[in-house]
Amino acid sequence: MATMFQTTVAVVGAGSAGISIAARLVRKAPSLKDKVVIIDPSDKHYYQPLWTLVGGGAADVEDSVRDQETLIPEGVKWLKESAEKFLPEKNTVMTKEGTRVLYEYLVVATGVEIYWDKIKGLKETIGKNGVCSNYSYQYVQSTWENIRNFNGGTAIFTQPSTQVKCGGAPQKIMYLADDYFRQSGVRDNTKIIFASGLPNIFAVKRYADTLEKVIERKGIETKYRVDLVEIDGNRKKAAFQHLDTNETFTLNYDMIHVTPPMGPHEFIAKSPIADQDGWVDVDQYTLRHKKYKNIFGAGDCTNLPTSKTGAAIRKQAPVVVENLLALMNGKEMRAKYDGYTSCPLVTGYNKLVLAEFDYNKNPQESFPIDQSKERMSMYLMKKNLLPIMYWNGMLKGLM
Repeated sequence: MATMFQTTVAVVGAGSAGISIAARLVRKAPSLKDKVVIIDPSDKHYYQPLWTLVGGGAADVEDSVRDQETLIPEGVKWLKESAEKFLPEKNTVMTKEGTRVLYEYLVVATGVEIYWDKIKGLKETIGKNGVCSNYSYQYVQSTWENIRNFNGGTAIFTQPSTQVKCGGAPQKIMYLADDYFRQSGVRDNTKIIFASGLPNIFAVKRYADTLEKVIERKGIETKYRVDLVEIDGNRKKAAFQHLDTNETFTLNYDMIHVTPPMGPHEFIAKSPIADQDGWVDVDQYTLRHKKYKNIFGAGDCTNLPTSKTGAAIRKQAPVVVENLLALMNGKEMRAKYDGYTSCPLVTGYNKLVLAEFDYNKNPQESFPIDQSKERMSMYLMKKNLLPIMYWNGMLKGLM
């Protein structure tokens, strides 16, 4: 028999957005203690920005994971089940396990789905035959194994035409690999290819100019507007489709780092809260749902026209909380999100370009230096400081 669960605020998703929003809510409004529930089945919580460095041999994978139960904020309940159906007209979320969650307000923060099966042959060969990916805790160490044991040949790094978590990540691991190949003495007999579904290296010119120079300096071959569609692991062949002509072509590889296509979760895409592309349909400034006024969205599951990064969530969470509390108290929603996002673009060991920008692709830099330059200080910040800020600040609703 289905069980019933009533709450003031239901938060779907216990990733960066869900946990930081729940923590902020009970911190800012102590009256909400025990009236906020997070719905999420996951035992583990991953700090995924570290996986670039894990794949490059510069960090330990164990440092990227914690038990979810240790991160659920005090005063917040945890329903360890999977949301399956949204019934916004009835202020209800149904779970796979049959629980009916009745809410007064809803925050949707479910992240994105990684479509491993959209590339034919990938699931069968990932983690072996020279095929690796930083986009999974399970496989990220295979990236470092491939880079470390690479003896020359062709190394391909892919980026799909879809939105992905951290748009810069597919190229960051390539720059680390290039550095390592030079250190290990195999770079001279190696061809590195960046095969991307996007039209250019980066969407913001200020940082793209720097990255073009990095690519030139490193002697990397680029192929734009191409999507990886199939991998034959046994024969070490990768098939690509050109997005402008639909023609397919095949490249031989010795190592290939795959960034799979990504998109909305099916249960979101098929729900009344999704837009025509399957993303949660929110106002880009207030983060409130365009149709259902007691629903908010944050993070990668939304249709916000900005990069899907943890840094974006850090700026979205306070806006959701301020506006949700204003709505609860019958006040005007004043908080606005300007599309701020950040991509810490690792360009080698001890080198990083810190890209920060808003909806209009205008730089929104935090430091009084030229952040479009490669800097060791910014690399050390990403490696050593940002994880501490994440675990001890952002997830506790402190920043």
